[in-house]
Amino acid sequence: MRAQWRNAEATAVAGPHVARFGRRRKKLRDIDLVVDLAEEPLSKRWWGGVATLSFLCALVAVLAPAPFEPLPATGTSFVGGAEADQFRELAIEPTSAGSGTGGRMAANSLVEPLAVAPDRPSIDLFARLGSGDTVDQLLARAGASYVEAGQAARMIMSAAGGKVSPGTSLSIRLGRRSPNGVRPIERIALRAGLDLNLFVSRSGDALTISASRIAVDSTPLRVRGRVGDGLYWALRAAGVPSASASEYLRALATQIDVGSEVAPNDQFDLIIANRRAATGESQAGPLLYAAIDRAAGKPVRLIKWTLNGRTDWMDVNGAGRQVATMAWPVAARITSSFGLRVHPILRFARMHRGIDFGAHYGQPIVAAADGQVSRAGWAGGYGRQVRLAHGGGLATSYSHMSRIIVEPGSIIRQGQVIGYVGSSGLSTGPHLHYEVHRNGVAINPMGVKFASQTALGGAELGKFKARLAQLMAIGGRS
Repeated sequence: MRAQWRNAEATAVAGPHVARFGRRRKKLRDIDLVVDLAEEPLSKRWWGGVATLSFLCALVAVLAPAPFEPLPATGTSFVGGAEADQFRELAIEPTSAGSGTGGRMAANSLVEPLAVAPDRPSIDLFARLGSGDTVDQLLARAGASYVEAGQAARMIMSAAGGKVSPGTSLSIRLGRRSPNGVRPIERIALRAGLDLNLFVSRSGDALTISASRIAVDSTPLRVRGRVGDGLYWALRAAGVPSASASEYLRALATQIDVGSEVAPNDQFDLIIANRRAATGESQAGPLLYAAIDRAAGKPVRLIKWTLNGRTDWMDVNGAGRQVATMAWPVAARITSSFGLRVHPILRFARMHRGIDFGAHYGQPIVAAADGQVSRAGWAGGYGRQVRLAHGGGLATSYSHMSRIIVEPGSIIRQGQVIGYVGSSGLSTGPHLHYEVHRNGVAINPMGVKFASQTALGGAELGKFKARLAQLMAIGGRS
């Protein structure tokens, strides 16, 4: 009991002192030493912040060493002259700023200056003839004189039959530079054709040219195989060039629908003009024969034949009957078919009297068949339009052109360019609207086929059969 009473008496005596200590601690915690002077200007809290800042500045001024002195620095050493050039060459700089390469070293006492820099006795160049370029221009750019460049070019063109194709490579050697800054031609070597090598060389002060012929086999190339999953890709997989594959499909399209009437087990057969050099290079020519043996239909066999200056496909099964059809007016896919549809601008259903090709702006448009221009100009919502009359009541029209290049009344051949794709008239974008009319009534262009007509007879038919036998004797790869 006595111990409890002493503890209670000690607590009663210490209580006021503890309370005062707690209040002081609270006041110290309430002092705001970090005050944002941009907030509450001229307030009690703001003046407290000013006082705190002033006190700290005065404290730093008293305690800091005096006077203030700059930090010590090392001496600067400069490089100049040859050493600076060497530093620059070894540095990493963008080549567009003229950075050199090779790490050139500074000259020392062992270097002997030369009054004249030595010139290379000859230089060897390799150049390729570009599109629209000429041989004399190429040689002059290489460093030859204009006189010798022109002389060599005339010799090369004469030996090559007046034509050197773009892409031809020339190996050129030029001799020691003359005082006027040009180099003489020492030699030029080029492959001027599949069967011709040309070599220009210097003999004294004159240039001479020699030619060497390369043996070339002109036997046509025959390719056969199974259609499989797709006719075009089967042709390409068999090694048929893309141009020949496209021509083959266009030829078959005169007789059948290559999209729906060709089955996987059908066998394609085509013959392409081909030239193969003894050195291994080959050059494909035009398609000569196009055929397909169908499991569920009659075979199609066509030969390309020229009669009276015009080349057409002839039906072998018809013993030389001419095949005529509408050609594709533009190299593009069909985006809208013939029939009833909702017009993309007018937004109501109306008859679409032709087919639309999603071609790019400026693509050439060709005539689908031989004919005569009956109209060429503006046609309201059709924009710039060309109409062709083909005889027998058939006519075609080509609309929304960007430019027309034929005149009314002119005679047009199949495949001839008549204008360019555009978006004139009532159109949402570049395309070709193509229509076919029979006796003034629009019909589906996909179903138009001309009737075959007899074209060969007598001696011409005999030549045709002889050519067919010659082509059929060609062995092929499959």
